Amino acid sequence: MRNMTVARRTGSRGGAPAIETGTLARAVTILEAVDRGARTYTDVVRATGFARTTTHRLIKHLLELELLSYRGGFGFELGPRFVRLGVGATRRPSLMELARPSIERLATLTGESAQLYVISGRHRLCVDSVESGEELRTIVPVGSTLPITAGSAGKAFMAWLPEPDRGALARKAKRLTEQTPVGDALERELVSIRRRGWSSSSGERTAGVGSVSAPILDGDQVAAVVSISGPTSRLGRVSAKRHARAVVAAAHEIERALGVFPS
Repeated sequence: MRNMTVARRTGSRGGAPAIETGTLARAVTILEAVDRGARTYTDVVRATGFARTTTHRLIKHLLELELLSYRGGFGFELGPRFVRLGVGATRRPSLMELARPSIERLATLTGESAQLYVISGRHRLCVDSVESGEELRTIVPVGSTLPITAGSAGKAFMAWLPEPDRGALARKAKRLTEQTPVGDALERELVSIRRRGWSSSSGERTAGVGSVSAPILDGDQVAAVVSISGPTSRLGRVSAKRHARAVVAAAHEIERALGVFPS
């Protein structure tokens, strides 16, 4: 079952080839193009204006460095090493460091894995994660990029978007499993999520995985989303409601710890 396993921690990978100094500016241009929505090789060439051979060479280096990754059926996206480096460099003390105690308490209280997500382009990025102590658990590594249009955390982000943006995303949403809501059904659910203040998912992004999420709000904007996830045998549609209060409480606790989130 994807994203559900008994994990053993492994050491970091070895060294990776470096990009020549003269190509760094072009490499950054490619990363910015992907972050703005260029997904296919042709999209990147068009967005950057680089020659196809130059683009191919730079993309190859960026993939080797894990600054880009390629997901079949979707295309290029920012890679896990880029995210880890960005998180390490910025440190975001007003978010991750202050949220960490709440994330840990939430995982302990619910017995499930807990995560903290922020938006990156058209995706959500996991910037903190605490694994459940259960043998059967979900694992979302820090740096993971997941869709915004599926799963409870994605729906929590979508629900607070302006109505035109929310509707456009709902209409473009793709079914990842038989349980994934799309189109009008998804848009109606987003309205309900915004009204009650939390979202849930049961097998919508990955079969057998359930989750509950709540937004961390800065005014009318979602600064981040806090979630718990686990197997649907423990975190199905009915049991999700039992944990909703704890997830919402954790979100409010993080809001209080952050104060006014910086723009």
